[in-house]
Amino acid sequence: MESPHEHQQNLLLSRIITNVEKLNEAIMLLNKSLQDINIQNMNVELVAQMFKNYQSNVLFHLEGKPNVISESTSNLANVY
Repeated sequence: MESPHEHQQNLLLSRIITNVEKLNEAIMLLNKSLQDINIQNMNVELVAQMFKNYQSNVLFHLEGKPNVISESTSNLANVY
């Protein structure tokens, strides 16, 4: 005959296993969401780098124009 303690332990183990399976599924969904977020962040980072390069190029091309460069840099400084 099975002891009542063993039966209770089996029930507890069964509940633990079920909860761990649910936790595993939730973590897998979380990982998938984080991957999607990371992909979107890479796109944002790319656009930011493109804008930074554009700004650098604009400043470089305006260097030959002394009166324009001071106005442009003050306007660009206000953006940041």
